Amino acid sequence: MFDARTIKRFKKSKASIFGLGLIAAFLLLALLAPFIAKPQGSDPYQMPQSGYSSEPQKPSAGKIFGTTESQYDLFYGVVWGARTAFKIGAAVIFVALAAGLIIGGLAGYYGGWADEGAMRLTDIILAFPGIVLAVVIVAMLGPGIEKVIFAIAAVSWPAYARLFRGDILTVKKQDYVTASRLMGAGDFWIFTRHILPNSIYPVVVVASLDIGSVVLTAAALSFLGLGAPAGYADWGQLVAMSRNWILGAAGSPFAYWHTLLIPGGAIFFFVLAWNLLGDAFRDVLDPRQQ
Repeated sequence: MFDARTIKRFKKSKASIFGLGLIAAFLLLALLAPFIAKPQGSDPYQMPQSGYSSEPQKPSAGKIFGTTESQYDLFYGVVWGARTAFKIGAAVIFVALAAGLIIGGLAGYYGGWADEGAMRLTDIILAFPGIVLAVVIVAMLGPGIEKVIFAIAAVSWPAYARLFRGDILTVKKQDYVTASRLMGAGDFWIFTRHILPNSIYPVVVVASLDIGSVVLTAAALSFLGLGAPAGYADWGQLVAMSRNWILGAAGSPFAYWHTLLIPGGAIFFFVLAWNLLGDAFRDVLDPRQQ
């Protein structure tokens, strides 16, 4: 798929280069987080707190991004929040993709009652809005990053299962699969050597490009108070801390602009980067777009 012609066409897309550059910048920020914002406690994801006043501090020499309410360091939260974003995105995609491949693979390859049962289960889950179902799951399990990862993965795998199943239904009818079966090959050999390599690529690409939407959903859960615990370096929680200060102060509506725009901007550019990269992959790899 990624031959010289495809790479050349990818390089011609300014949007794809911009998106890839943004992702690289966020990745570098996440990797260098311990050096950019040095941890001050046993838990590096816990934001330093310089006081307990409810009024945020404006950006200054000592606090270049200022503080949130309850005096959490906003710069520290944004830097380590990049690690949180990648951690949530990678973990959710891994769990959801693994579940989708297993369930979709069994349904597509064996068909019959396995296919019927798996597809009806996916229909039930897809009948609910994903964010609403995720809220219900987290509310039942309690707040926490691990609970958020589980909840989002639980509502994400059906889409991968259906996509993988559809690709398998096409691939298993190919002549090379029939020939392998006539030569006496078993199900495990056929699936691992023929079915999986020729049907897994589209679903893996789609899953990898869903990281932006996963992080946006996690931020929404944190904004509702169902995500990270208090003081945890998470962009969604930082935005939630700005709710009482969005309108600023009397006579100064932009007095506390930093509490909203800085973490909100981090979320915006992170999600934008993955969306731009996803559009670029669609344009480059989808033959219908060529």
